[in-house]
Amino acid sequence: MTEKSSTGETLYRKEPKIYPRQVKGTFTRMRVIAVWVLLGLFYVLPWINIAGKQSVLFDLPARKFYIFGFTFWPQDFVYLALLLITAGLTLFFVTALAGRLWCGYACPQTVWTDVFIRIERWIEGDRAKRMKLDKAPWSAEKVVRKTSKQLVWILFALWTGFTFVGFFSPIRDLALSVVSFSLGPWETFWGIFYSVATYGNAGFLREQVCKYMCPYARFQSAMFDKDTLIISYDEERGEPRGGRRKKDKRADTGLGDCINCTLCVQVCPTGIDIRNGLQYECIACAACIDVCDQVMDKMGYDRGLVRYTTEHALKHKEGHVIRPRLMVYGALLLVIICGTLWSMVNRIPLRADLIRDRNALYRELPGDVIENVYTLKITNMDARAHGYQLVPIDNEQVEIDLDKPLELGAEEVSGIIVRLRLPKSAGKGVQNIDLELSATDDPSIRREIEAKAMMPLGIGGR
Repeated sequence: MTEKSSTGETLYRKEPKIYPRQVKGTFTRMRVIAVWVLLGLFYVLPWINIAGKQSVLFDLPARKFYIFGFTFWPQDFVYLALLLITAGLTLFFVTALAGRLWCGYACPQTVWTDVFIRIERWIEGDRAKRMKLDKAPWSAEKVVRKTSKQLVWILFALWTGFTFVGFFSPIRDLALSVVSFSLGPWETFWGIFYSVATYGNAGFLREQVCKYMCPYARFQSAMFDKDTLIISYDEERGEPRGGRRKKDKRADTGLGDCINCTLCVQVCPTGIDIRNGLQYECIACAACIDVCDQVMDKMGYDRGLVRYTTEHALKHKEGHVIRPRLMVYGALLLVIICGTLWSMVNRIPLRADLIRDRNALYRELPGDVIENVYTLKITNMDARAHGYQLVPIDNEQVEIDLDKPLELGAEEVSGIIVRLRLPKSAGKGVQNIDLELSATDDPSIRREIEAKAMMPLGIGGR
């Protein structure tokens, strides 16, 4: 359907609805496994507790992130930066290796669209039945099937929105709030927003998101080269295409291996014809490979008319999938991932900052003693309580006085007044004092702190 201006020029072309045909095969099984694994992680992880905490919880009000037993604080922002760098390098590596592999197997849009299509197929039937149902006039059966599909879609979308909010608000408490109709305004807003987004993107927009809204489809070619694995149609082998019977000999027909069955188009979730060459709409789901291999088997031809290959391999019958570019990406990924894991495992669950009192440079006490006052901001990042001690390092002249014991509960933040006293003979001007803060029950938990103590300057000084 097109709309035309007064001059007769086409302004808008309505995209026809795509009815992907069901297909079986190796790549389809891999895609189904990926869908089950990813959806399982999304829907199940919030309900699993590790060390008494939700396995994955981004507690924004408390400014704490719980991930698989680790607790991350705002001071751990470096891990977020490393995660983003890792994600970017992984995208470069996968794209350089096998094109839009992410899109075909792991992209949330692909995963949820696949679920919505399966629900539609379960209620309305296979491709032929769905096409026939949409063209048929409205009847009781059509109303029941269409209404049932929409209700199941809506319920699934609401469950998805609820689970999404469960990553930011404890999901068990969230479930009780839903049952008692006591959800907060922000939880309600984000739950409905994500539900509507899931319903709209996966139920209605589907391939339109991949074609027109996703930026990855536009700049992916910048990461391709002639040795990138892509799904390609072997034109030299398949052309000229044409229909025939199985018993017909190719030598007699003068045709290539392609029998022009168009099944590769029918199974494509974006509705493209892979025989027209690489197109940005292709999400590399490999459904066309599975169905073409089945046709080749029935005809008694060799598989691989449509296959994963490279531009070099198609033109010159050879290619180099493993190449310096991939080795560099892989080495960088390995270093960053190993470094991040090592840092997380050996992370010291203690933060401490010593802030001096700005009201006075120092105080002169009886006995020629100079006192400097500080506030020790200490954060116990561990999942259990600790007692701490603060001692000077290699300086017997320093006396430390605390306004309360250094005892913190699990994941507690506290501010403690610290008074450092030095004899006036210890020096003049600014004195650097090294202190060590350590847990009394675990010496491996320790931090070194530097304090700047102000001392009198002498005659004419303060």
